[in-house]
Amino acid sequence: MSNFLTFLNTANVDTLTKVPGVGRSVAENLIAARPFESAEDALNVKGMGRSLLAKLELYAEVQGNESENRDMVLFEEEALPAPVEKSRPAQEPVEEKESFLSRMGRAFVNFLRALLKLVLIAALIVLIGSGLYYGLPYIQRTFIAPMEQNTSQIREMEAEVASLQTQLNEMNLRVGEIESSVETHTISIQQLEAMQAALDTQLQKNNDVFLLDLKHEVMFTRVLDILARARLYLAQSNFGLAKSDVQTARDLLVELQSEERDAALAQAVTRLDLALGNLPDFPVVASGDLEIAWQILISGDVPPTPTPIPPTATLTPEPTLEATATP
Repeated sequence: MSNFLTFLNTANVDTLTKVPGVGRSVAENLIAARPFESAEDALNVKGMGRSLLAKLELYAEVQGNESENRDMVLFEEEALPAPVEKSRPAQEPVEEKESFLSRMGRAFVNFLRALLKLVLIAALIVLIGSGLYYGLPYIQRTFIAPMEQNTSQIREMEAEVASLQTQLNEMNLRVGEIESSVETHTISIQQLEAMQAALDTQLQKNNDVFLLDLKHEVMFTRVLDILARARLYLAQSNFGLAKSDVQTARDLLVELQSEERDAALAQAVTRLDLALGNLPDFPVVASGDLEIAWQILISGDVPPTPTPIPPTATLTPEPTLEATATP
């Protein structure tokens, strides 16, 4: 510990900064705080800690050991006498002559080595050629061909996915158009219903023929809008709402037909009854009946009804009774 305290009190800035972790500012603070009466006093210096103090102590110990070893070596070198050099007698070089057989043997060995190298190179070339000849088709058949096939299938699948995506976009567009049309018809139906209610109120006050005709026109237009919305619901496979609209249109047509006594309206009501009977179990048949009712209302013509053909009577011969003589 006295050696370390001496080191702390005598080491200069360059020596202190050789210790890892000791900067120039810490070294200057140590020098400014000298002399230290104990190693623990160095902990009061700014920037010092126990780990840094331990590094300084270890460095001082190593430096002290190195100085002691250096002094010991110098003392031993001074104590030992100088070595005496012994002179070696000069030896004359001996020239050995190589015989012919040894030269021939060495040449033969070199020839065999070269021949062996050539054989190994040729074997390596043959091996590489065989590997390429038999290996390339195997690689082509095992790896490259399936990879190309998979690539082709992936491209086909991508094309199909793109086609399906296009169809999906078109369907979404059609669905959006149908929903927009349904909303438009709904608004129109609400407006027509309000107009019909207003006309009913006016007719209760004043039973005018013009107002009655206007009411019939509004009812007929309302029926057309309701049937158009029912057709859109059928296109959406929303059979419940479609049946509800068909029922509403049918009731309006019955009320309108009772006031106007129109045969076309009666035929349209018949078709709507068929459509109601086929919904929701047979939507395709119901759609056909609804389409016929729509055409009847638009054109105002009653489609001809086929007259039933009575079944042809087949004449069966009557059994003839033969008289038998009795004894």
